[in-house]
Amino acid sequence: MKRGTLCAAVTGAVVAALAIGGCSASGGSGTRRAALASPPAATGGTTAPRAADATAWHKWGLTPLPAAPRPPADKPVKLSATGPVPVLTHIPTSQKVVFITVDDGQEKDPRFIEMMRDLKVPITMFLMNDAIKSDYGYFRQLQALGDHIENHTLHHPVMSTLPPARQKAEVCGDQKLLTKEYGTAPLLFRPPYGAYNTGTRTAVAECGPRAIVWWRESMQSRNIQYQVPGGKLHSGDIILAHFRGPSELKGTTMTQMFASLLKRIQEQGFAVARLEDYIQPPAASTG
Repeated sequence: MKRGTLCAAVTGAVVAALAIGGCSASGGSGTRRAALASPPAATGGTTAPRAADATAWHKWGLTPLPAAPRPPADKPVKLSATGPVPVLTHIPTSQKVVFITVDDGQEKDPRFIEMMRDLKVPITMFLMNDAIKSDYGYFRQLQALGDHIENHTLHHPVMSTLPPARQKAEVCGDQKLLTKEYGTAPLLFRPPYGAYNTGTRTAVAECGPRAIVWWRESMQSRNIQYQVPGGKLHSGDIILAHFRGPSELKGTTMTQMFASLLKRIQEQGFAVARLEDYIQPPAASTG
């Protein structure tokens, strides 16, 4: 399915929100997307996810989500150390879980740190250096909770419009900085605006990440925007949100936006799992 087809299905309201990071008309005709096909994963695993008690949820005006299942021992996504990088739009699993990813890093609301400590909801952060360089330490607090930090370029360009050398500089530059600041090389990459082409995939493969991560839903100020027909969550869906504040969220704070996201997930009976718990890194990266 070509990315142009996907974006064509997006409503005008979403187009207005593209500055927050959804589909982008500037993605270029060469932009493409692909889904990774894999059979459903078996349940199992050895480590149960942490869970917050009801009191913590009530503090934030929320009803607890269903407890996340143990991550599968046999990971449904297995990455290779060499060759083309896959594009993940969802995780193939029969478990009733979804995955929350949070991009950029512009907003650094201390209340969000408090919320994450209280609720113990796992997130994956795709961080862009221009947004985080004013306070690298903020994201170390989330990393200390077990949340992974992944690559989102240095300057947030529309990657598919750049020549190969510029794309490589964006990916490799962010990879180097994030590895230095957070002590772990990112395994995953998300292109700004979701825009990528073959040059992007080559740059990602050469710079270290072993998969490109897309999404099926994006969180706006108070509601989820669905990018596939049906208007509901599915097992294994990857949800896109952003580190944003009131000026970008129509007066809504980061914690209010995230609370609304959790309410939408709870209404549909899903648990939130950690994305990286369902992905097997290349053997060379596991030591």
